[in-house]
Amino acid sequence: MALLDWNDSYSVGVATIDRQHAGLFGMVNDLHAAMMKGQAKAVLGSLLDKLVKYTHEHFAYEEKMMEAAKYPNLSAHRVRHRDLTKQVEEFAARYKKGDASLNIELIRFLSDWLTKHILHEDKQYSACVKQSGAR
Repeated sequence: MALLDWNDSYSVGVATIDRQHAGLFGMVNDLHAAMMKGQAKAVLGSLLDKLVKYTHEHFAYEEKMMEAAKYPNLSAHRVRHRDLTKQVEEFAARYKKGDASLNIELIRFLSDWLTKHILHEDKQYSACVKQSGAR
């Protein structure tokens, strides 16, 4: 059973962003499934590497769309993205230093981040980006 289920309540109405968000949900669910099987240690390193890369790419894409739409709160949103990226990078650094006990902390962080960031922060740019023609 998935930890996070993607549904329309998370949609920002921009298909590319929604696909990217759904992909992030998939990563969290992959980690959760591995944890439930006692295999988190085997997947954690590669998942963290993938997550660091994905956050950089996803946030850059989102910010480019917001910039093109002249989203008025872009600078605040960009700061939040930098904070989230830094947190993900810190998890990866901890793992590389041998802290394999961060599984539960990481899954809580990711679940909370995804649901709250999408539902509260990303939804705010939705109308502006859609009005600019993004689909």
